[in-house]
Amino acid sequence: MKNICESERNKLHRWGKFQLPNKYKKIGWAVIIGAFVLMIAKKFVDEPTWVKPVLRNVMILGFLMVSISKEKIEDELMASLRATSYRLALIIGVLYALIQPYVTYGIESLLDPVNAKIDNGYFQVLLYILLVQIMFFHALKRST
Repeated sequence: MKNICESERNKLHRWGKFQLPNKYKKIGWAVIIGAFVLMIAKKFVDEPTWVKPVLRNVMILGFLMVSISKEKIEDELMASLRATSYRLALIIGVLYALIQPYVTYGIESLLDPVNAKIDNGYFQVLLYILLVQIMFFHALKRST
C-alpha cells in the first residue's frame, strides 16, 4: 500500500512540474493572435454557430501554452515566481468569478430590467485567470 501511495505521489509531483519548452511560448502567442484575428474576421462573415466556441477554446489553449512554457533560463527563482503568480491568479480569478456576474446583472438591470440575468461563462473566467497569471508572472520577473 505504501508503494502505491508513493507511486501516485511521484506521478502527481511529475505532473506538477510539467512545462512546455520555451519555443511553445511563441507558438502560444501565434495561436492567440490567430484566434483573435479570426474572431474579429468572423464578425464580417456569416459563420456556423460552432465557430465561436471553437475559437474561444483555441484562444484559451494559446494562453495556457504561454502560461506553462519555460523561460529561457528556468531556475528556482522562476519556479517560485511562477507559483506565486498562479496563486495570485487563482485567488483573484475566484473573486472575479464571484463578483463579476452580480456587477453585470446590476448594469443590465439598469439598462434592460426585463432581460437581465446572472451569467458567467467558463471562457471569461479561464481567460481572466490565465491573463492575470501571465501578467503577474512578468511583473514579478521584472521586479527581481
